Amino acid sequence: MKFTPKSLKRLLNLYPPYLGAGVKITHISDDWRELHVGMSLRWFNRNAVNTHFGGSLYSMIDPHLMLLLMQILGKEYLVWDKAADIEFVKASKKKVSTVIKITDKDLEDIALMTEKGEKYFPEFIVDVIDEDNELVARVKKTIYVKKKKSRMQMVSNELDEAA
Repeated sequence: MKFTPKSLKRLLNLYPPYLGAGVKITHISDDWRELHVGMSLRWFNRNAVNTHFGGSLYSMIDPHLMLLLMQILGKEYLVWDKAADIEFVKASKKKVSTVIKITDKDLEDIALMTEKGEKYFPEFIVDVIDEDNELVARVKKTIYVKKKKSRMQMVSNELDEAA
């Protein structure tokens, strides 16, 4: 599905799980390479010790890398979330935020590693920080990326198999 950054931001901010977690997308760049997200502590996203609930901290990250890459790479690629690992570094009651970035190097690596139809699993490290710029959580996201075969490649493979 094709979106504009503005329409995706609006849709994500109305998405019930994000509303329930208090997650708010504040910016998506026009080139899809950067997304800003924040979350204030509210009664509905606190844990038992009145700090940010870990699931809400993780939801700030998920599924944004996948969505951004889908928009950048287009229909020529399959893009899925594969794995995630979150390290909770410091409990916080302050507003938290993160900036998710996809670099030129990330895109070059994806193109190189998938050019012959291979699966590739790029990893991205995303930090969640509080208002004092203190690290609250660090997330490692692994994404599944594979270039789809063109119709010509599929026909060629079928002809090779028939011969």
